[in-house]
Formats: sequence, C-alpha cells, structure tokens
Amino acid sequence: MMKSVIERFKEDLDKLIYKGERLLFSMQRECFPEEFDRAMKRKFGDQVQDIINSLPSFTDEYQSWYSEALILMKQLLPDRVADFVRYYAKPRGRKDIDYESYRIENYLQGLRVNSLGKKIVGPEAAIPLFRQQLAMLKSARRRFESSIFDIRQLVQADLFDSELEAAKVLLKHKFLRAAGALAGVVLERHLKQVCDNHGIKVRKKSPTFADLNNALKENEVIEIVKWRYIQHLADIRNLCTHDKKVEPST
Repeated sequence: MMKSVIERFKEDLDKLIYKGERLLFSMQRECFPEEFDRAMKRKFGDQVQDIINSLPSFTDEYQSWYSEALILMKQLLPDRVADFVRYYAKPRGRKDIDYESYRIENYLQGLRVNSLGKKIVGPEAAIPLFRQQLAMLKSARRRFESSIFDIRQLVQADLFDSELEAAKVLLKHKFLRAAGALAGVVLERHLKQVCDNHGIKVRKKSPTFADLNNALKENEVIEIVKWRYIQHLADIRNLCTHDKKVEPST
C-alpha cells in the first residue's frame, strides 16, 4: 500500500532527527575523544567500539543534514528559521571571533583562534549551537504531532498551486471555459478550508460557492469588498461551467 504524503513527511523528519543525534555524538567525540569514549563505555560496555565506528563524519555529512532540516523548518516552524540559520552562518559584520560569535560554519573549517599563545575559542564552541539546531528540529517534530491539520493544509496548498498552474496553461491556449472551471474549483475548496480554519459550520451538507462566501462575511472573516470580489469570481466560474449562451473572455 502506497504511503501518504504525511507519512513520508513524518518518516523523513524522524530520519533527520536520528541522523542529527548521531552527528552530535560524532561532534562530541571529535572534540573530546577520551571523555566521550569513557562515557560511552560506561553506557554500552563491549558494544562501544562498534557504535563509535559507525558514527558519521560531522564534516562530511552535516551540510546535507542542514539542507534537509532547513527545508523542514521552513515548513513547520517558519518563525524559527532565522535562529536555525544563525547557529550555522557567521554573523554579518563580524570582526572578531570568540565564543559568542563562533558558528558551526567555523567548526566545519576547523577554525581555532589563539592570541598570544592563549586559546580564545575552538571547535567545541559549536557543540551547543548544533545541539540547539537539533532541539529545534525535535520541537518541529512535536509541532508535527500536534498540528497534523496544518500539514494537510501544506499539502493541499501544493495541490492548489499545481491546479492553478494547470489553469494558467489552459488559459494560455485559449481554453477559457476549462481554465475558469478549474480555477473556480480551487477557489471553492480554498473557501471551504478557510471556513474550517475558523471553525465556521455551514449547515448545508454540500455548501455552494455562495454559501461559503456568505458564511465568511457573516462571521467577519472577510470584509464586504472581498466578499463582492469573490462573488464576482463565482460569477465567472458559473459562466464557464453553465451559461453556454455567453462566452467568457479574458
């Protein structure tokens, strides 16, 4: 049985979190090999060497992890994307590199800063930064669990975009009725989604375009100007699908 888009989305997120946890182990071992090995030995005993040998190279695999994680962050936690990027990329206008301004990008370069023979900052400064990125991805996972409805809307938005692109192609080739009918279907489904988002119940089992539009106006989701514009679009859709006596035009 074919997996749904949401199931695949969830699996991709789980894989990224798992890979991130292993990358964190790898990072910790690269910075503190002796301490890490002792801690792992206490936890896993004789299995420790197999686990260590299986760890990925942070330098080799972080960039692919970051690229995939960034896409998911944009979809699930768009308001935290700037923070997610900030942990990786060096600050604009940075003049000096210290513990506060060190970034994961510097870790990948193996950057160490010394002054007068004294260490200022080294790769270990990037560990808490990556730990924060991983924590943010895990919080996106929790949002996914609590907001599957939002993910459905995300998938639905992609479908709407595809259908509107198809309508544009039909319009370009002068299939005006087909283009108007398809665009009308997309708009009607969108109005239904907006009603659902605002908890607006339409009594009819199969509400019409006008029913949905009126419900949004009556519940003050849209103003009268927007209501009239949507009604105008509904008239165009009806012209494309019903009235054969009058030809639609661009």
